[in-house]
Amino acid sequence: VQLVESGGGLVQPGGSLRLSCAASGFAFSGYPINWHRQAPGKEREWVALIFSDGGVTHYADSVKGRFTISRDNAKNTVYLQMNSLKPEDTAVYYCHVVVRDIAHWGQGIQVTVSS
Repeated sequence: VQLVESGGGLVQPGGSLRLSCAASGFAFSGYPINWHRQAPGKEREWVALIFSDGGVTHYADSVKGRFTISRDNAKNTVYLQMNSLKPEDTAVYYCHVVVRDIAHWGQGIQVTVSS
């Protein structure tokens, strides 16, 4: 199982970014995928979940209404569209999947929201 995040960077408050998570090594279309994040000095926190067919999504209260998770099963990729970004969204963002009871994480991608 391999998960590779991309699309992070530096953005001003109020701006947008779209993260991608390219997956391989498992039957991607059959698994729900999560995004998590970890800010400096804080514990990793869950951000969003998308079910295998993309029809059901869930969000942390802190990002609800601003972030949108989606997936393209033909491309084995999950996305996180982040709008109206705030400085408190600054963190390393990780995608995550559990395959056969084993948790797999990407290497993480830095998102910095600052003026």
